[in-house]
Amino acid sequence: MVFELSDLFWLLTIYLIVLYWWNAKGVKEVALKATLKHCQEMEVQLLDQSISLRGFWVKRDSGGRLRFWRSYNFDFSSNGDDRYQGRIIILGKRIESIQLEPHRLEH
Repeated sequence: MVFELSDLFWLLTIYLIVLYWWNAKGVKEVALKATLKHCQEMEVQLLDQSISLRGFWVKRDSGGRLRFWRSYNFDFSSNGDDRYQGRIIILGKRIESIQLEPHRLEH
């Protein structure tokens, strides 16, 4: 069996896509766990038990290394009847920030 250069290119491309997908899946799990923890600390409920990718980019971390920057949106509720949006930002696998929209406090 003889491989041409284009065959190797496509195999490498597929490998890189699968590698990125696998890494992105792990980062999303980290983001979801951090979001759940933050919602519990803020005494709000994460709705739909999910987050959704809003955007991604390549940025440098504090050490100067290139990392993927990802932004995820999620919905939360303070009393079960309302719905607000939140956002979590991740650089590499490090949580940069978690933000919640201004919301009504229920106690």
